Amino acid sequence: MMAVPQRVVHQRRATITALPLYYSGHLLKKEHFENDFKKYYAELRGCTLFLYKDDTQDTYTEKLDLENLKSMRLDSPCQIKMSPVFTLTLHTEEVQLKVDSLDTAEEWQGYIHTVVKKEIPSTLQLLPGQKIMLQDILAQEKRRNCAKPSPPIPPLPPRPAFLSAASSPKAAEACRGSLPEMPSCFYGVTRQEAERMLEENPEYGSIIIRPAALAKNYALTLRQQTPSGMVMKNYRLTPSKSGIIIELDTAVTVSSLNEVLKYFLEKTEHRLYPFIMAHPYDTRIGLPSVPMCITSQQPKVVPQAHVAPMQHSQSAPESLKPPPSKVTENEYLIPDDDSKDKKVLLANELGAVLQSRWEKHH
Repeated sequence: MMAVPQRVVHQRRATITALPLYYSGHLLKKEHFENDFKKYYAELRGCTLFLYKDDTQDTYTEKLDLENLKSMRLDSPCQIKMSPVFTLTLHTEEVQLKVDSLDTAEEWQGYIHTVVKKEIPSTLQLLPGQKIMLQDILAQEKRRNCAKPSPPIPPLPPRPAFLSAASSPKAAEACRGSLPEMPSCFYGVTRQEAERMLEENPEYGSIIIRPAALAKNYALTLRQQTPSGMVMKNYRLTPSKSGIIIELDTAVTVSSLNEVLKYFLEKTEHRLYPFIMAHPYDTRIGLPSVPMCITSQQPKVVPQAHVAPMQHSQSAPESLKPPPSKVTENEYLIPDDDSKDKKVLLANELGAVLQSRWEKHH
């Protein structure tokens, strides 16, 4: 595999950091809680010190913000053979930097003091050429600070909350709810969880934007069909003062994560689409139940009139009682079809009964 040309690496670093380069070189770094120094290649860009694993790496591993530098002192040993160490006291930490010579240590001090304090140090013995270079850097840094402020950096994902079991839909929606600027396919999940979501639910989409393993960075995971089969791909998204940098062979800078999603959709000719969890919908409308405290109105009941039956005197003769109807076997009563004749017959019987009662009492 051929090495990337140094010029291309420097261009990528300039694109990612979006800051001018003032000084660079190899050094060793150690924080106050560490026992051993670690080797880095460092670049002073603006008021930030970017640290790389080596000179061929285009993406920084760590960075030190020197805006809030409290003090800087050189702990140079008396022995010439010992490497000089200077200590940077920052707002939240103390860092020691070791270089190979005392001249290199003084150069680092001079450049850091110039960009942070906005003045050329008077305590260092500098050559005329070094003073001219520091004057140029000081003028460039003042112009950069007076320039129009860059657009705000998009909100960073919650960290380290995404390392927990945040792959559930509720947790993902809660994460998006706290970050209203995020695309609909943003989930607070790890790389493994994102790949599993895409593999198990291909019908929901093929692109997930998520927090990256590196602090204060994002990543994009997609599921794509290739001639050799379905593959998972992951891309790093680095926030910068100019927006979001998509880490490709030729880095691309966009203004927001929504623009990142739009860029990938256009480049894949919209054959991929965002991963959005489906939510079920009801298809029937039912009648609401009546609350227990509300009783249904019952129809009013009209009381029926009760007619007392006729009371017969105990002394009435048996002849006054109506004779029982006698029905012989195989004999049926046929109702009278003529209603008038029936009424006349009943009237005659009633008149006979009344006449016999009157005659008895008189």
